[in-house]
Amino acid sequence: MDPSTVLAAASDVDSIRISFDESSLTLLKIVIGAILFGIALDTRLSDFRTALRKPVPVALAIAAQFLVLPALTFVLTLVLGVQGSVALGMILVACCPPGNVSNILTHRAKGDVALSVSMTAIGNLLSIVLMPITFAFWGGLHPTGSDYLADIALSPWDMLSEILFVIGIPFALGLTVSQLWPRVAERAHGIVGKVAFLGLAAIIVSGIAGNWSIFVTYIGVVVVAVFLHDALALATGWAIARAGRLPDRATRAVTFEVGIRNAGLGLLLVFQFFDGLGGMALVAAWWGIWDIIAGLTVAQLWSRRPIRSEAVPA
Repeated sequence: MDPSTVLAAASDVDSIRISFDESSLTLLKIVIGAILFGIALDTRLSDFRTALRKPVPVALAIAAQFLVLPALTFVLTLVLGVQGSVALGMILVACCPPGNVSNILTHRAKGDVALSVSMTAIGNLLSIVLMPITFAFWGGLHPTGSDYLADIALSPWDMLSEILFVIGIPFALGLTVSQLWPRVAERAHGIVGKVAFLGLAAIIVSGIAGNWSIFVTYIGVVVVAVFLHDALALATGWAIARAGRLPDRATRAVTFEVGIRNAGLGLLLVFQFFDGLGGMALVAAWWGIWDIIAGLTVAQLWSRRPIRSEAVPA
């Protein structure tokens, strides 16, 4: 894309709206709920006990997700000088919880899958409360993005209730099934997870196809920002794990736990609260695609490297 075209698109990306009808929004809610239901089906109460026995990696992952990454994302938006809607989209994605893709990539990278599942479960539970608070804080501080929060008078409590509906309830139901009927949960997990993931991919592709002219015109505005942001998220997970002197398998798990965000949830919130605000929708949609590509690349590289033998910190 011609640089002058990108600059022209960047100047008015805040004014565009991505069309997304009510039925598609309802379907997106169902798919996000199914993803969380699938995560819970693969979760046992013993996973939480496992997390308590490994408090260091879990605490590092939680701190990286809800404290470090949003703060670094805020700084990145200022350094890149992106438009307000793009900045809010990056902050929103950074505040999203991890998805079950992190568990799949951890397995492929020969990481600690049990730890990954535990961190995903805890991260999603905490996100019900921490995500709206963190987004409101950093979004409200942003010099250009805060105007959009003021225009719609977004309350953290409004977002909390929506997240509770699409995350909390499906997760509680899935956890109940996994405890009462573990064999059913074991068989259903693989099916639910795959169907939900394919459903999310179909919704994103359909949304892009339905707004193809907008996507082609404005995608150049967010490509570099998403590339750098995704790299920052993966690097943050790896760096904080190495700083905590975690074993190699745990480091790989924490890297994906921080680097892989549930951009589908972010996309849902963009349409639910921001009326498909251009830059936010483009960031969330493209992140959902690029994050998987980058994650698979890192996982494939790690799968070819032997696990380092290191002592586990006390």
